[in-house]
Amino acid sequence: MTAVEGAGAPIRLILIDDDGLVRAGLRLILGGHPEIEVVGEAGNGREGVTLFNQVRPDVALMDIRMPELDGLAATAEILRSHSSANVIVLTTFDTDEFIVKALRVGARGFLLKDTSPQELVRSVTLAAAGKTTLSPTVTAQLVAKITQEHPDDTAHREAMELAGRLTEREYEVAQAIGRGLSNSEISAELYMSVPTVKTHISRIFTKFGVENRVQIAIKVHEANRGS
Repeated sequence: MTAVEGAGAPIRLILIDDDGLVRAGLRLILGGHPEIEVVGEAGNGREGVTLFNQVRPDVALMDIRMPELDGLAATAEILRSHSSANVIVLTTFDTDEFIVKALRVGARGFLLKDTSPQELVRSVTLAAAGKTTLSPTVTAQLVAKITQEHPDDTAHREAMELAGRLTEREYEVAQAIGRGLSNSEISAELYMSVPTVKTHISRIFTKFGVENRVQIAIKVHEANRGS
């Protein structure tokens, strides 16, 4: 049972980054939140794997470029032993290669280090609940990479059929997600409240049969292919 499923227990978080100042900043931001407890820190990927095995946290925040063992390899090693582990990659590098590799090895999310404190807290909370989280600026870039690598007429037809299930307003929200907009940005662009945006997104999840924004964005890109 995770902390989110428990009776008010805080989310147990570990920080894995070779930069002590980064760890200190994350500890101040996240450790000061009443729903999160930082239960350990590591300065490289190898130490991070050992720490994870020792404390079995609800969530691990993992840097990519580190000595001993890089963050992607460390994430893969953790997930080989703990298939349900929730690892969020947190990095300054938003290249296609890193994003795709992080998600392919099983990372629960990919965040940039300029992510706001509020979004960091939200992402840790979502990851602890087993949900994927990405920086909005990463979403469109990732989807474009994936759809370019896997052109598929069948996927296009299926995505068109799914898109036809959406109301006009829901489709507008789905398209905005496909462009990497955050909920607040969608709210401003489409002149609706953030709670209304969230309601539309929840309905899109159900109609598309998906679990996260990246999957929505992929369906939108597939539906728009060739148009």
